[in-house]
Amino acid sequence: MKKIPNIVIIGGGASGLELATRLGDSLGKRSQAHITLIDRERSHIWKPKLHEVAAGSMDFTLHEIDYMAHAHWHHFEYRIGTLQSVDRRQRLVHLAENLDAEGRQLTPAAAVSYNILVLAIGSRTNDFGVAGVDPYAVQLDTTEQAKRFHQRLVNAYIRANTQSSPLTPGQLHISIVGAGATGVELSAELHNSIRELISYGLGNLDPDRHIHINLIEASPRILPALSEKIAEGALAVLKKFRVNVLTSAQVSEVTPEGVRLADGRMIPSELVVWAAGIRAQRCLQQTGGLEINRLNQLVVTPTLQTTSDPDIFAMGDCAACPWPGKPEGTLVPPRAQAAHQQAQLLNRSIPRHLNGETLENYRYRDYGSLVALGERWATGGLMGNISRGTFFVEGYLARFMYNMLYKSHQISTKGVWKTGLEWLAGKIRRNTGPRVKLH
Repeated sequence: MKKIPNIVIIGGGASGLELATRLGDSLGKRSQAHITLIDRERSHIWKPKLHEVAAGSMDFTLHEIDYMAHAHWHHFEYRIGTLQSVDRRQRLVHLAENLDAEGRQLTPAAAVSYNILVLAIGSRTNDFGVAGVDPYAVQLDTTEQAKRFHQRLVNAYIRANTQSSPLTPGQLHISIVGAGATGVELSAELHNSIRELISYGLGNLDPDRHIHINLIEASPRILPALSEKIAEGALAVLKKFRVNVLTSAQVSEVTPEGVRLADGRMIPSELVVWAAGIRAQRCLQQTGGLEINRLNQLVVTPTLQTTSDPDIFAMGDCAACPWPGKPEGTLVPPRAQAAHQQAQLLNRSIPRHLNGETLENYRYRDYGSLVALGERWATGGLMGNISRGTFFVEGYLARFMYNMLYKSHQISTKGVWKTGLEWLAGKIRRNTGPRVKLH
């Protein structure tokens, strides 16, 4: 009997989960390949939604996808694991030992064999070597980090509501370092969710006096990777929300008392979020000599194959993928739409690769960018098909389009019917419970 090939996907983010689902529903269902998805988390939440988890405006329990159940329904295997290294000669992926919250072994160290390996482990926040980021700031790379920040936020306001002494300098102040999409969206989301939080019985606090949000950016303007028009629209909303925006402000240190800038200014803050840039994970340095760039991203060819091994593919934020039609050296930006397109391509390419056929090149299609600014507002630019230019949208229409991007991700993994039923359940739940998470 012919042995079926092992396709191993490391990383259950947007691209990895979508690819595992699609391959499972085709090759896995027909027993033409064994599909394995490896991730150290138990469930998936779309990463662009983590700022809503952090603010408490989204109940993550209604949106997370349980890997074990999803794998069972879509004909692939899920394994808990953390990538340690890749042995290209033996075609083995080495996984580190996993421990539970009590420090007990959950899964032992293991080696998983592969015929085709797809690396989709995403990215992590780049601290740029700034002192104090790890112990004193919260990063929003995982659901657990977002939940931890939200719990600290709720605790801070409950504590302030019950204390008899005056608030200390910096108490209830929140500093967000990095005014990219995550930082801007979080600052707007917090403005709304904290007002909701205070309305649930924290009567000693006044939203107009006790919401202090600082958004700190080293570049001359917010949203430096997007157009000036989008940035201007977002800045107008943030000013309306009374977010204190500091641009051209380099952070030199994060301390227990707040954020220190390079010019010596101190920004007192009880809570600090670090959202200043990304880099690929360091474990990609242990991938058997695969080519990586200075941000630890795997350098790939236009087919998304790594430059040193055609049987190893990379996609999403961990892949340094050339952008055709742009100046030499320009890479596809780390966006959700790029990850989705790459998963679609590899769903077609991997069966072709197994059959020894020529693979098509990846061509990034930029459909524009949308930035959410609270529950009912967004701003952004969309690429026009007629003029090949950009038209700008904002307000309710932009927020509707932003929500549709998320619905597209849900449909690509769960299907239309389950997405529709979960949307209905969420609407019912939203009308029978608090509008923000209170714990």
